[in-house]
Amino acid sequence: MKARPLQVATRGSALARAQADRVIQLLGVPAEALVVTTQGDRDQSVPIREIAGTGAFATEVQEAVRSGRADLAVHSAKDLPARPADGLVIGAFPERADPRDALVGCSLFALPSGGTVATGSVRRRCQLANLRPDLTFAELRGNVPTRVDKARDFDAVVVAVAALDRLGLRAHAAEVLEPSTMLPQVGQGALAVECRFDDDALIAHLATIDDPDVRAPLEAERAFLAELGSGCDLPVGALARRLPDGSVTITALLASADGRIVLRATGQGVDPVTVGRTAADDLIHREGGAGLLADIGIGQ
Repeated sequence: MKARPLQVATRGSALARAQADRVIQLLGVPAEALVVTTQGDRDQSVPIREIAGTGAFATEVQEAVRSGRADLAVHSAKDLPARPADGLVIGAFPERADPRDALVGCSLFALPSGGTVATGSVRRRCQLANLRPDLTFAELRGNVPTRVDKARDFDAVVVAVAALDRLGLRAHAAEVLEPSTMLPQVGQGALAVECRFDDDALIAHLATIDDPDVRAPLEAERAFLAELGSGCDLPVGALARRLPDGSVTITALLASADGRIVLRATGQGVDPVTVGRTAADDLIHREGGAGLLADIGIGQ
């Protein structure tokens, strides 16, 4: 390992810093955070749905590593595009917190008729609209504490449970939504640590904090997203888990933006990448997803 403290690139939000500090703790060697401002941080006027999956919260952090300013980067796994970044490797998926979503302000079926839920996520909107077609939606940007505070301006807001837990805000959750109600975003709740592909010493050290029970499900979820096209403009979600026998099971979702059509597929197998790709193929060719993709100009 390097004699100087490792430079750990991270976004500057309270959540990102908490995640970077957690990885530094796990590494057990001298390291310090290097805060990087991303495109997604700079431009708060763009709705989340327009930049989801584009790397808007990861590209500058990755470049800090690629250029040598930093040795490694800590990301929320959900912020990473499904395709590998040039010159980098994900050296560790060290842990995954609760992957579910939560409503802050009001529980789902206590929401008034025509109530307003604030979320910038089209994935969250479509699933809520499918369950409660009467609901209306408002845009929501900002860091997690800001979004929690804004719950008073709406009937409810949607926040990742992992974010609430990592910031000590779990008590604000009015209801935690089970995956059968709202399937999470690919990688939600998980941390991803990237380094340069040729930094053999650091790759070896990161392997010591990599969790196979997290990596295998994440590889399945990311393979699912990559197969659909990581820039897919439709709502997608997936949640995989590793079973005691070492196999991986996945539930995946593809939906129309208005929530009128919500397609799900499940799968299980030994190879995580195959499991994810098969789930995507099932949604496209067996469950009717090809029509949804064709409507937005994505051919399969």
